[in-house]
Amino acid sequence: MEGAIASGRLVVNGAPATLGQRIGEGDRVVLDGRRLSLRFGEGTPRVLLYHKPAGELVTARAPSGRPTVFKNLPSMRGGHWIAVGRLDFNTGGLLLFTDSGELANRLTHPSNEIEREYAVRIRGGLSREQLLKLTQGVMLEDGTAKLDRIAPLGGSGSNRWYEIVLREGRNREVRRMFEALGITVSRLMRVRFGPFRLPSYLTRGQWRELEPKDAGALLKLLEAEAKEPASPRS
Repeated sequence: MEGAIASGRLVVNGAPATLGQRIGEGDRVVLDGRRLSLRFGEGTPRVLLYHKPAGELVTARAPSGRPTVFKNLPSMRGGHWIAVGRLDFNTGGLLLFTDSGELANRLTHPSNEIEREYAVRIRGGLSREQLLKLTQGVMLEDGTAKLDRIAPLGGSGSNRWYEIVLREGRNREVRRMFEALGITVSRLMRVRFGPFRLPSYLTRGQWRELEPKDAGALLKLLEAEAKEPASPRS
């Protein structure tokens, strides 16, 4: 490495590295034109934002060679990617991956009540009674489910879009809530998970990795929130 520094092959934040130079989690280190993936301690997880297309399974072993989300992810040495929650086969949008089981558990544990935001397309608009029912509670086979917020997003023809927010991640929960009211969801897309919003430039099947400092800050935030007493929900 000293030879690489002396010959100018190692670059830190766009400038040639120098002997004795210190680097941290926010620095970009490039050797021979290729960025190095550096780890700073066990507490810094890796996190990917992935734009899942509809028609992919969230499983590492798909039956009959069906497409899975893992086929598009970067390879990892000495570990494996963990999906943070799930999206069903017909649902697209933001899906998080991490190499930290602790972080995945904190983001999905019901006690943390992490917000999930979706864009939902249905045929026809919702009545006042239906809007009220979705926010007050819909009885499903695995218990009552309700939305925290719902707002119209417009639409064309007979199709109408709604923005919804909820804090649970039960299997097909959004679709089942609408089906319980006799409404079929024609398209469902997750646009936000907690503090992470699906970037507009991230096309279907593409991923982006968070900077280590951002992933580390997220874990510290969740740890701090876990220590605070839970406030009653309105």
